[in-house]
Amino acid sequence: MNKRTELSTETVWAGEKDYRAHGASQVPVVNSVAYEYRDLDHWYDVAKGRAYGHIYGRNTNPTLASFEDKICRLEGAEAATSFSTGMAAISNTMYTFLRPGDRIVSIKDTYGGTNRIFSDFLPHMNIKVTLCETGDHEALEEEIRKGCKVVHLETPTNPTLKITDLERIAKVSKESDALLVVDNTFATPILQNPLESGADLVIHSATKFLGGHADALGGTLCGAKHLVDQVFHYREINGATMDPNGAYLMIRGMKTLDLRVQKQCDNAEKVAEYLSSHPAVSKVFYPGLADHPNHDIARRQMKRYGGVLSFALAGGMEAVKKVLPRLEFANRAANLGAVETTVGPANTTSHVESTPEELEALGIPESLVRYSAGIESFEDLKNDLENALAILEES
Repeated sequence: MNKRTELSTETVWAGEKDYRAHGASQVPVVNSVAYEYRDLDHWYDVAKGRAYGHIYGRNTNPTLASFEDKICRLEGAEAATSFSTGMAAISNTMYTFLRPGDRIVSIKDTYGGTNRIFSDFLPHMNIKVTLCETGDHEALEEEIRKGCKVVHLETPTNPTLKITDLERIAKVSKESDALLVVDNTFATPILQNPLESGADLVIHSATKFLGGHADALGGTLCGAKHLVDQVFHYREINGATMDPNGAYLMIRGMKTLDLRVQKQCDNAEKVAEYLSSHPAVSKVFYPGLADHPNHDIARRQMKRYGGVLSFALAGGMEAVKKVLPRLEFANRAANLGAVETTVGPANTTSHVESTPEELEALGIPESLVRYSAGIESFEDLKNDLENALAILEES
C-alpha cells in the first residue's frame, strides 16, 4: 500500500487483501486449531519459522494475522502480535523483558490493572518499580537516568487524562538504553503515533476504540520486529492467544475507526466545554481544555484530544449515585471507546481494584465520572446530561 495513503483509507484496506479466500470481499474467520501439511519438509520449515504458514492456533492464525497487519500499518510498525485482552498485552510485554533484579520506571497515573502489576506482581519477582508523579518530566528523566530496563507510559491516562511528552521521554530512554513502551489505547493510531515520537513498542487494549462496538476482547503490541518477536514467543508459550472470532470483529470495527474517533472527539470536546461551566461540576479533566495542565503538550503531540473525558461532581459519591441512573443515552458499564456513550465512576471501572486511600493518593476524586463519548448527536448528549444533573438542583 502506498505510504502516502491516508489513515482513513488504511483503516478500511490495510492488512486484508492477502487474507481473503475464494473471492470473498471480507477476511474470513478461520477457526481451525491445526493446519495440515502433506509435504513434511515444508511443514518443518514452517514450524521452524523458515517459511510462512500456520501450525497451531495457539501460535498463529490467518484471521489474527490480518488484524495484526492492519494495526502495523496504522501505527507505522514493522511487526505486531495479538493477545486475548489488553491486560495480556501489557503483562506479557513486561514479563518478556523484565527479569529479577531489573528495574522499571513508570508514572503513578496508569490504568488500575496496570498499576496492580506494578504494586502486586513485579515486586514479588524481585523487580524494582519506581512510579513518578505524572507530568513531572524532570523526576521521570532523573529516575530513567539512574538506570532501568523498561519505561512504561500511558498517555492520555485513564481516567484523569494526564499527558506525558513522548519525544522528551523517548530521548532520555534511548540515552539510557531503556525500552520505552507506550499504552496508546486512549489516543488510538488516528490521534497519536508513539513510534514516530521515539517509542520502541506500542500497546492497545483493542477491546476499546479499535473494536469500537463493545463485543470483543483483545489486545495488541506493535513495534520493531526483533522486539515484537520476543513478546510473541512468550505469548505463544504462555497461551494468551486472541480468539479468531474476536479478531474478525476487530477487523470489522477498525474499518470505521477514523469515522468513529473523529465524531467521538467532536462530542467529547463539546461535552467537556459544557460541563466546565456547569454549577454541579467541580472539575473537568480533558486535555482539550485550555486550562488543562498538559494542554500544550497534547496540542503538540496529538492530532486531536480524544473521545474520553472525566468530571467530578460537587456533591460527592451521593451526587454520582443520583445522576448516573438518570442518563438515558449512556451505558453505565466498565468499558470505553464504544459507539455508545459509556459512563462510570473510577471505583467501578478503571480503578475498581484500588482502595479509597489509593484513589485519593492518585488524585482521583471520589465523585469522578469517566465519560467515554459515543457517536450520538451532541445535542442529545447535552440534553441528557442537563436532565440528569438537574436532580442535584432539585434536592
